[in-house]
Amino acid sequence: MRKDNRFTDFIENYISRYELLSHDGFYLIALSGGPDSVALLLTLKNLGYHIDAVHCNFHLRGEESDSDESFCVDLCKNYQIPLHRIHFDTKAYAELHHQSIEMAARELRYNYFEQLRKDIQADAICVAHHRDDQVETILLNLIRGTGIKGLTGMKPKNGRIVRPFLGVSHQDILGYLFHQHQDYVIDSTNLEREAQRNQLRLDIIPLMERINPEVKANIARTASILTEVEEFTDQQIDLLIHSCLVEDSYKFSAIKNSGHSKLILWHILYNKGFNRQQIAEINACIETNRHWLSDKYVVCVEKDRLSIIDKDKWLMELPSMRIPECGTYCYSAMGKDIMKLRLKEVTADVLVIDKRPQFAFIDTAKVHFPLTIRPVKQGDRFVPFGMKGSKLVSDFMNDLKLSMIERKHQLVVVDNHDTLLWVVGRRVDNRVAVGSETQKVIVMEQI
Repeated sequence: MRKDNRFTDFIENYISRYELLSHDGFYLIALSGGPDSVALLLTLKNLGYHIDAVHCNFHLRGEESDSDESFCVDLCKNYQIPLHRIHFDTKAYAELHHQSIEMAARELRYNYFEQLRKDIQADAICVAHHRDDQVETILLNLIRGTGIKGLTGMKPKNGRIVRPFLGVSHQDILGYLFHQHQDYVIDSTNLEREAQRNQLRLDIIPLMERINPEVKANIARTASILTEVEEFTDQQIDLLIHSCLVEDSYKFSAIKNSGHSKLILWHILYNKGFNRQQIAEINACIETNRHWLSDKYVVCVEKDRLSIIDKDKWLMELPSMRIPECGTYCYSAMGKDIMKLRLKEVTADVLVIDKRPQFAFIDTAKVHFPLTIRPVKQGDRFVPFGMKGSKLVSDFMNDLKLSMIERKHQLVVVDNHDTLLWVVGRRVDNRVAVGSETQKVIVMEQI
């Protein structure tokens, strides 16, 4: 017979409403030893879920950290719940990665949780964030500056992280533990005012409650309303984004003329690491051939097209490779195979012309080995097949309306006299093309 059925029934209904857990599943409980995580452990055990616990010792509070760990060991032993433990040198990690202690602890904790989840094949990680945490998160987001997403706070389910307690208050949790006659530990750092979250909890929210005792419930209710608004807005924005999509890029004029360009750009780019200032610059962009970099991506705006490219691909420097004779060559850059190029010589009387762009046919008599395959250089000039006058390769690529990344990675084949033979996959130089007097032909094939 469960004690305090009202609390556990509420949690069970909350889990069902948001489809957080399944009785057929297996879950990790993040256990610090504090009241919230202890209550979460007991509640899910009492509700019959298959659980293991996990405790992180960050070694930030000396003996108190070790005491918390010992408490968790005894608690799990008493309830026969398997406990996974790990120790971190959090200060050293923070210094190494130039992070705050709070950010370092969060990163260490969640990275370990996810790795452990995979190792033991758990379905999700349960954390004990509750309604009061939600209110603090929303207020912190508001203070720092946020949009509607920040005002919705934490979600009951975010990937593999689930929050079954998000609908109950800290006071509800303490009441549940009182009825269970279950003790817990107190983290002394929660009483220190240096952290912004603690200032909100200890000073700001109590002042707000003097104005309205229901302020926390009201803020949580507002977040719930805004979550519905966000879901509707996201659906509409997704429709707008889809209408601007052209193959693997976006029609920039369609974004600009939508009436919601900044919002569309934010939804496309914010989760790729682009900040507000960059998105504002992109939104205000009039010129073409501009680009912006985040940690992992590059945004290019050119010829009414907005493209998103992997930064590694953008920054990849293509090398030059010597081709001493006919044969098959693998052209690589930064450890990645870019293409294979096969060269063979045939007599003109057996030559069969293949007009596909991956083929080039060169008069052997007009070529001087060794050849070189390399990226386009500034000032490269050739005579495109079918023309008499020469043309800069850069102008030729512009005429073809190649993208910035295509131009950046365009390869050419030149001979020992630096005569350009082939803009690879595009056009042969007319000066070395096969003619009526050609006797032998070098066939180049991009494979």
